[in-house]
Amino acid sequence: MTIFDVLTLVGGLCLFLFGMNIMGQALERRAGPGLRNMLERMTTGKLSGFLTGCGITAVIQSSSATTVMVVGFVNSGLMTLKQAINVIMGSNVGTTITAWILSLSGVSSDNIWVQLLKPSSFVPVIALLGIIMFMFVGKGKHKDTGMILLGFATLMFGMETMSSSVSGLADIPAFRQLFLLFENPLLGVLAGAVLTAIIQSSSASVGILQALAMTGQVSYGAAIPILMGDSIGTCVTALLSSVGAKKEAKRAAMAHLCFNVIGAAVWITVFCVVRALLHPVLLSAPASLLGIAVANTMFKVLSTALLLPMSSLLEKLVTRLVPDKETDTDAVAPELDERLLATHPWHSPAAEIRRWNLRRKQIRRWITASA
Repeated sequence: MTIFDVLTLVGGLCLFLFGMNIMGQALERRAGPGLRNMLERMTTGKLSGFLTGCGITAVIQSSSATTVMVVGFVNSGLMTLKQAINVIMGSNVGTTITAWILSLSGVSSDNIWVQLLKPSSFVPVIALLGIIMFMFVGKGKHKDTGMILLGFATLMFGMETMSSSVSGLADIPAFRQLFLLFENPLLGVLAGAVLTAIIQSSSASVGILQALAMTGQVSYGAAIPILMGDSIGTCVTALLSSVGAKKEAKRAAMAHLCFNVIGAAVWITVFCVVRALLHPVLLSAPASLLGIAVANTMFKVLSTALLLPMSSLLEKLVTRLVPDKETDTDAVAPELDERLLATHPWHSPAAEIRRWNLRRKQIRRWITASA
């Protein structure tokens, strides 16, 4: 692999991330207020909230965007924490659609109809339609639709570019040794979490893994822990969006983190036990694009099946992790500063202020005990 292959890889990655970003933004604009209204109306029940989160994320292809939107709704009081948790769980499943689309790159056959399924066949047509709508067909929604098509075409072209640039790695033993390290489950989870935290998109990190898998050097034993780590790293976006937000919004972001950490911890434990006891041959086999998409979906679905029935317990957990601020009692009994002596017109004696602050502590203890 030469320096030019590395530059091509970097360029492909940039196109991939850029395409995913502009496609997601255009999809959100195209959906408009209707997307937000749907999210508000269809999240009353546990199952309806899950399906709504799943459906919206499948459309905009970004669980991070859905989760940030949910955190905003909770912060503004339009959605409760209980509703938010169900939607967040659904968004984790909905985001797997991207991996399925990217897996079409691995389709191979001489049949013309099968060939049409390959991105290299239909992406140029999508790009042509996109540029026509973007440049020549009015403004507003038509322009956004063109941007969606162009974003998708850019994303797929970036994926193809990455795949072609890393094809030479198949002949490099050191590359194989690198992915043998990731067969250590903890290292794999850590690698997936760090990569996704940096690029802030689990769909993008899965796409990068699929591109590397085309070399034939990535085994399922290495790919599965990385996929589990991806789900943890994607929580960074929601956590950043909750900075400076209200307590309930911070709890929603924390629920996203707890859901993914608990799901990854449980299933990586199961993975380790199965590998140690049964030694399945599949884990040593080279991972395919379709296999990675299947593994990613299975992990997300199993995590949701495990934790969706226990969403109320998850709500209690994040309530304990992000407790009510102790300073909330300051509104009932604010602390007086003795420096007021120098500025207050009636010059309250320092002894009176000290007595008031002592009484204030008693009030705060009483409020805390009552809660």
